[in-house]
Amino acid sequence: MSSTTVLLDNGPLAEVDLVALGAASGMLWRSPEITVVGIGPAEHIPLRLGTSVEAVTAHLHDLSGTDDVGRAGTGPVGFVTLPFDRDADGLVLVPSVVLGESGGIRFATALDGRSIDSIGTEVDALLSEPISSRPTEVTVHLGRTAEAWRDDVVAIARDRIASSELQKAVLARELILKANADFSLARIVASLAERFAEAMVFSIDGFVGASPELLVSRIDRIVRAHPLAGTAARSTDPDVDAQQIASLHASAKDRVEHQITIDWLLTELLPFCSYVDAEPEPSTLTLANVHHLGTLVEGVLSEPAASILDLVDAVHPTPALGGAPQADAVELIEELEGFDRGRYGGPSGWVDSSGNGQFAVSVRTAQVRANHATIAAGVGVVAQSDPQAELEETQAKFRAMLGTFLGA
Repeated sequence: MSSTTVLLDNGPLAEVDLVALGAASGMLWRSPEITVVGIGPAEHIPLRLGTSVEAVTAHLHDLSGTDDVGRAGTGPVGFVTLPFDRDADGLVLVPSVVLGESGGIRFATALDGRSIDSIGTEVDALLSEPISSRPTEVTVHLGRTAEAWRDDVVAIARDRIASSELQKAVLARELILKANADFSLARIVASLAERFAEAMVFSIDGFVGASPELLVSRIDRIVRAHPLAGTAARSTDPDVDAQQIASLHASAKDRVEHQITIDWLLTELLPFCSYVDAEPEPSTLTLANVHHLGTLVEGVLSEPAASILDLVDAVHPTPALGGAPQADAVELIEELEGFDRGRYGGPSGWVDSSGNGQFAVSVRTAQVRANHATIAAGVGVVAQSDPQAELEETQAKFRAMLGTFLGA
């Protein structure tokens, strides 16, 4: 089995709404740089960091065939979602057909001898499928009350951090949504793409998200990460909102939390790079519901360039979703959090047969199964943390996904 990739410079496939198609097919990645959509039967390949990265990379390479486009994202593509737990299996979906667009260039890849000319009928069928009606009732169930999480998780973690060598731990809380009818995955993904134009929007195996945080990308020899750590809620009052941003940048707690992640990423990426550095000062990333401190990390990979999966293996979990030191923080998370994160906080993205790819940190996400969905939100706890402020931060973060589900 090998692939064929062609340029789509005219015809119906060159005009298809890729986000709508990916919302319908259930295999979508959309970022400002590239959109890729998977269609048709897909290989389901288990992936565990530290053990099967090389095998998956080799398998995709073995599937590669003729490629008339030769850009990142062409050839065989795997849609990847991994759990937060490094010792648990993730999943790679390798579809038989990929449609994509990058830099204004539209392309298609077919595997297993499929003809590009035959794709149109399948695309039309997916786009014409009726979208199920919205649930009329959605109830929200708390895994733990807000007050119990504040007092029995955050406060205890803060005190443990203050009295030990632990610098930071990211603690999350979970909400479970139950509806009186099945959620429409296509409707939810379309809503996320419309509401969060700046985000990396994905749908992989029922796991959907609109993440603002780039874990790591590899395009040819260029490696990038854009960690976010430090958060302030948005206000509808422009003057208050400006003060929120100023306070975020002036906050010793948030700046410390942010710098821990930057320093860690530079250390972990350096062995793969001939050069890597970070912006000297964080900037503000403003989203619909919150402001974040963000810093671009960029480098040039040494030859031979590591695969994106090797880089994901090296940097997951970052202190932005785990903590520091990593092993101690993960141990504290397992002790205090009280629920299985699943894919929340893990890496989600795509990889091609040349080792290119992009992975988001899986925040602002939901696992959807029929009429059930689970969402989570986390905060970075350090010695200076105020438990009530951390609780309010999760409430601000929850608004993005709750608004999507209640509206879609």
